Amino acid sequence: MEDLSLHILDIVENATAARARKIEIFVDEEPGEDRLTIEIRDDGIGMDKEVSRKALDPFFTTRSSRRVGLGLPFMAQAAQEAGGSLRVESKIGKGTKVIASFQYHHIDRKPLGNMVETVVTLLFGNPELEILYTHKKEGKSFAFSSSWVKNHFRDRPLVDPEVIREVERHLKEGLKQIGVQG
Repeated sequence: MEDLSLHILDIVENATAARARKIEIFVDEEPGEDRLTIEIRDDGIGMDKEVSRKALDPFFTTRSSRRVGLGLPFMAQAAQEAGGSLRVESKIGKGTKVIASFQYHHIDRKPLGNMVETVVTLLFGNPELEILYTHKKEGKSFAFSSSWVKNHFRDRPLVDPEVIREVERHLKEGLKQIGVQG
C-alpha cells in the first residue's frame, strides 16, 4: 500500500467484517518528538489470545474466502520499516485495538496519505457505522464524528453529492486548522 491512510481503511474494513458498530481512529503527529501514532479501536467480536497473537502472520486468516490475511501484517511491516512497531490488543466480545507507531522523520515512513478520502469512504461506504476520527498535530486537535453528519443532514440522504462535498469541506477545513493538509 502506498500510504498509511490505506492501511487504516483496510483495518477498519476488517473491523466491520468482525461486526464492529463503532470505530475510533486516532492519528497523533508529533514531528518535534519524531513520532507518529495511529490507533484504531473497534467494538467488534474481538479475538482470543491465540488469534490475536497470530494476527500479524501474513499466512494466517480467520476468513474462509481467502487463505491469507495481509492487513495487519502489512501495517506492522510499514511500522517496523519506519523504526516503529505495531501492537494488537483484543478481547472476545469487547473488540480490538491496533496501535501503530512510526518514527515521524524516518526516510522509510510512508506518507500518511489522504485522511479526508479515507474517512469519507468509510462514512459513506458504511453508513450504519459510528465513526469517530480524531487527529492531533503538535498539540492542536480536530475531531470528527459520523453523528455530526447524520444530525447535520438528517433531512437528506448521505449519498447526496452536496452532502458528500460538505463533509469533505468540513474535514479539509478542520485538518487545515491544525496544520494537516487534507
